[in-house]
Amino acid sequence: MTLPATPWTLQARDGEARAGVLTTAHGEVETPVFMPVGTQASVKALSSADLERLGPRIILGNTYHLALRPGAERIRELGGLHRFMSWGGSILTDSGGYQVFSLSDRRTIDDDGVTFRSHIDGAVQRLTPESAMGIQAALGSDIAMAFDECPPSQASDEVVERAMARTTRWAARCLEAPRAAGQLRFGIVQGGVDEARRRRHLEAIAALPFDGLALGGFSVGEPPPVMHALVGRLAPAMPAEKPRYLMGVGTPLDLLAGVEAGIDMFDCVMPTRNARNGQLFVAAGRMNIANAGHRDDPRPVDETCSCECCARYSRAYLSHLFHAKELLFYRLATVHNLAHYLGLMRGARQAILVGRFTAYADAVRAGWRVRGDDDDAGPVVAAPARIE
Repeated sequence: MTLPATPWTLQARDGEARAGVLTTAHGEVETPVFMPVGTQASVKALSSADLERLGPRIILGNTYHLALRPGAERIRELGGLHRFMSWGGSILTDSGGYQVFSLSDRRTIDDDGVTFRSHIDGAVQRLTPESAMGIQAALGSDIAMAFDECPPSQASDEVVERAMARTTRWAARCLEAPRAAGQLRFGIVQGGVDEARRRRHLEAIAALPFDGLALGGFSVGEPPPVMHALVGRLAPAMPAEKPRYLMGVGTPLDLLAGVEAGIDMFDCVMPTRNARNGQLFVAAGRMNIANAGHRDDPRPVDETCSCECCARYSRAYLSHLFHAKELLFYRLATVHNLAHYLGLMRGARQAILVGRFTAYADAVRAGWRVRGDDDDAGPVVAAPARIE
């Protein structure tokens, strides 16, 4: 497939919210889009056929994890990541930069790269900008992310500045590394929660010839209102002609805030991880299927949802499966939560196309309780971005 010089095309705007089409080597992806997370070449509990029925045109894989197991060269020899997992849609691969944050107790950083001790067997794994891009080339993903350093939200000014400088130097090295045929490359903006630093780093990364830009280092400990406000000011400053990606975020309301700011692409493990812990996303917010009130409830999880879970099964049955720890629960709950997220983005896209995004977002927000969740939902299960 011959890719256009500019892979993303704007179709409509409504305020800052944007609807467009991202063209990759494995087809077109309509935006705004949520990408299900398939860290280890698998969206947990689902088959590729399940994903095809749900309808995402792009999913996400992880460089660090796939390099450890089963190994990038093995995947290359078996025909690349798409063939390996029997997935015909697009794939974006994270570079391993998030693991610099999430595995901070198992790594050391220097100006050339990062040395990890494997969480599997303690073996040493070295990632540099060149090796991270080489792994992604071997995987054959449609979009390869630049290797970056993601500091925690509470990091000192010195640590954030050092991470920004490294990320900029590493970005240039990533662009010099060979890539797979047709592979797009996205740069990542860091800078913590200081707007001036973020804008300075955005200017540096935007000056490099990446095909798209991402905001990294969000949802790493900062309060959601801080994230929403900062993303709301940064997204409109990102290059208008390129796709904009907010990494590792978040709840449905986080996604709406991102779309409102002009973000095009999202990913997060929250819908899949929370599903396995019994928390289901519904029009009224969140539902905890472990609550005793669901044991005798013949209604579907969400009467507004047409997914396989809601079309065929009751809350009572889902409650039984969850308490019995039956494996079927994990599949049905994951199908439902991803259907909710994907439907949210499809609705947002259609609303932008007809100039009614604000009304759509307001209606979704109004459906949530004042607390932001269903009366029996309990706390949100913590979901570190892109790690399952």
